[in-house]
Amino acid sequence: MKTKSALIELRDVSKVYGHMSTATYALKNVNIKIQRGEFIAIMGPSGSGKSTCMNIIGCLDSPSDGSFLFEGLNVTGLNRNQRAVLRRNYLGFVFQGFNLLGRTSALENVELPLIYKGVKALERKEMATKALEMVGLADVLSHTPGELSGGQQQRVAIARAIVTQPLILLADEPTGNLDSKRSREIMELLKKFNKEKNITIIMVTHEEEMALYADKIFRFKDGMIVEGEK
Repeated sequence: MKTKSALIELRDVSKVYGHMSTATYALKNVNIKIQRGEFIAIMGPSGSGKSTCMNIIGCLDSPSDGSFLFEGLNVTGLNRNQRAVLRRNYLGFVFQGFNLLGRTSALENVELPLIYKGVKALERKEMATKALEMVGLADVLSHTPGELSGGQQQRVAIARAIVTQPLILLADEPTGNLDSKRSREIMELLKKFNKEKNITIIMVTHEEEMALYADKIFRFKDGMIVEGEK
C-alpha cells in the first residue's frame, strides 16, 4: 500500500549565509514532517532558526542544502515565479505587526489577496465580507485599521489570510503585540479554523501558553531541532 505524502516535509534542510570562514548556519540538517490538518508551533530563542524555517516553508526563501517537499512536490527546484504561484494559491500569512494598509478599509484589506488571484469585484466583496463575518467583524467592514483595536486588526489579518481558503496558514508571532485576553481570543480563532476548516497551521511563537494550543511543538536552538523531529 502506497504511503501518503506529508503535506510539508523538510529533508536535511540547511540554510547558510556567507562563505567558508564567514559561513553562518541559520539551519543545520533540519527534518520535519507536517500532515494536513495539524497545528504546529515552532519555538526557540532569537537566532535559533525558527523564522528561517518559516520563511522556507512559506516559499519566501530557499534552502542552501536539502529538500523542501510540498505534497510530494520538490519546491527546492522551483524558480521564484513558481514559488510565488504556490504561495498565492495554497498559503495564507499572519504577522505580528498585522501588516494592514492604513488608509484602506477592513473589507478592502481582506480583498487584496483576491485581487492578486484575479477574482472579479463582486465575488471578491462577497468572499471578503464572509471572511470578516467568520472572525466576528461583520460590523466594521468600512473601518480603517486606525479605527480598530489591536485584537480587531489581527482578526482582519486572519480574515485576509483565510479568504483564499489556503491549505496552510503561517502565523509569525500572531499574539506578539496583544495583551493576554486578546491573545487567547486570537488563538481560539486559529484553533477554530484548524479544526472546522482543516487548515494546517504553522505558528512561530516565543510564548509557551500560546504554543499549548498546538498539536505538536518543534523547539529550535542554534539552527537545529532540539525537541520534536530531528
